[in-house]
Amino acid sequence: MSELPADFRARALRWAAAFVHCAYFDSNDLPYPRGSFSRLLAVADAATVAPTALAELRPWLSGSAMEAPRCGFLTYDVKNEIEALHSLNPTGLAWPQLHFFTPHTWLCWEAAAVTIHGTAPAATLQQILATALPGSQPPAGPQLRPRMAKADYLRAVAAVQEDILNGEVYELNLCQEFYAERVALDPLSVFEQLNAASPTPFAGFCRYHDHYLLCASPERFLARQGSTIVSQPIKGTIRRGTTPATDEAQRQRLLHDEKERAENLMIVDLVRNDLARVARTGTVRVPELFGLYPFRHVWQMISTVEAELRPEEDVEAVLRATFPMGSMTGAPKVRAMQLIEQYERSRRGLYSGCFGYIWPGGDFDFNVVIRSLQYRTDTGYLSFQVGSAITYDSVPEREYDECLLKAQAMLEVLGSQILEQSNG
Repeated sequence: MSELPADFRARALRWAAAFVHCAYFDSNDLPYPRGSFSRLLAVADAATVAPTALAELRPWLSGSAMEAPRCGFLTYDVKNEIEALHSLNPTGLAWPQLHFFTPHTWLCWEAAAVTIHGTAPAATLQQILATALPGSQPPAGPQLRPRMAKADYLRAVAAVQEDILNGEVYELNLCQEFYAERVALDPLSVFEQLNAASPTPFAGFCRYHDHYLLCASPERFLARQGSTIVSQPIKGTIRRGTTPATDEAQRQRLLHDEKERAENLMIVDLVRNDLARVARTGTVRVPELFGLYPFRHVWQMISTVEAELRPEEDVEAVLRATFPMGSMTGAPKVRAMQLIEQYERSRRGLYSGCFGYIWPGGDFDFNVVIRSLQYRTDTGYLSFQVGSAITYDSVPEREYDECLLKAQAMLEVLGSQILEQSNG
């Protein structure tokens, strides 16, 4: 399809956001080892039959001829289906634990071409072209409150370090929520602003009825590419420099930071062990360790772990072996998740879950839901979460600063500040 207007993608997104099931994936044309998200936009209406638990995924995928990509998400709480765990902390979000849908219409971008798939491509094209674009709608700058006061966060870091000293875990990813209530905003406009302010290779926009995910994730959780399974954990973050010289100095500082390298290596080992559960014997490999990649605000340390998948293993089996991603839990994984429930003040919801698609041939790609806003239009609840990996060598104040660094793009787009409080 050629000679489309320059604003076609914006019109397509606005058209798609009117459906109760909408999923958009964007690479922002950023290079990434082993590739990044395909640019894909998919929609379905409210009558869609969909799985709500991991155990339902395999029969649902095999229950009918699969001509369309299946799009959806796993929340962090799917851990409770995989392990003997629970989630009792409060939440203002209440996502379904898992959700996938089969689109009746989907658009694929390849290079400069766009292909519309579905029952009525010509009619869809006309509907998209007729979709009006609203004017710029900047958010009203809601004041975001921490679910955990800074002093409580610092105490939690110290308690985790005591757990590490006692041999409970080697590393734990401690996260905290910032939230606002009764907020009115246009989620699609905010996503477009976030995607422009912080372009990433695994960005996404999701609508599930009144629930929205606005995602600027730099991290791939898991992809299947033919017989190869790929995971690319991120552990290691530092602010970009303001000049080429200071930027290079920051890159070198991250590269040689022993704490960051130790964090990364521990999670790489965890991922290797997870992949080995579904891989052909002897095929797990680490083609890149401690790779450094620049993003708009930060340098990230990214490693790539690959394996050859056993032919009998499908997407459900792979997810059971690997979810949730070790970069968002710590090691060992199950004990880390038990302690996360103890120390964190809110349920993670879709944060540190994954969002992605499954192609008809069995290939799939899922990101890690980080650097993301979660929003409900029915209640006005707005939330984002950020975290950092705690090791015995962590400096609590530095870990808190890293959380704020990861929140920077979201706060700028919202025009918001964090309102500190004495109690969580």
